Amino acid sequence: MKKYELIETDFKVTIFGVKVFRIKALTSFSYITKGDLGGYIEKESCLDMSGNAWVSGDAQVYGNARVYGDAQVHGNARVYGDARVYGNARVYGDAQVYGDAWVYGDARVYGDAWVYGDAQVYGNARVYGDAWVYGDARVYGNAWAKASPIVLTNYCKWILTKTDKHLQVGCAQKTFAEWLKWLDGKEEFETKRGTKEFEKIEKAIRFLCEQTA
Repeated sequence: MKKYELIETDFKVTIFGVKVFRIKALTSFSYITKGDLGGYIEKESCLDMSGNAWVSGDAQVYGNARVYGDAQVHGNARVYGDARVYGNARVYGDAQVYGDAWVYGDARVYGDAWVYGDAQVYGNARVYGDAWVYGDARVYGNAWAKASPIVLTNYCKWILTKTDKHLQVGCAQKTFAEWLKWLDGKEEFETKRGTKEFEKIEKAIRFLCEQTA
């Protein structure tokens, strides 16, 4: 049984010229009551018929984007391209998720934040304010990104992503003070100390950490 329908007479046209239609609940589930009006989607593949996923308010989902699981997209949010929002994730406010970006787990993207490219936001991560997360960046765990992250993708073998409180090097995430302490120690990860590649990584870490007031 379908959990919603598209109202063909209630639609908007996106900035890309895509027609998106208001949805209406055909059954009650989660906090949704049969007959409730939702947000706007281009087609049924954008919002899964199973699970408790929902699009509400003036939010729009279109293109090959998909919202499923228990995910919620609401407010004035936009999800499009080949983006995925799933699990228990929430995208709201004026946030945008697009390209091949994924937002999942218990992650939250809100405010004026943008997540795009091949970026992923997951776990208990929060991306909000004017933050931009893009490229191959990963924001995860309990990380919070409020200001626009700085992402270095081609300087060394690892992608470095700086948020307002943390620096992530590859899959390793630490505070700025923890990274500086690590550089002054002897612990090694995959890249051996004393090599040219490590020198590049060290310069990048010190540069990003020392920019923090």
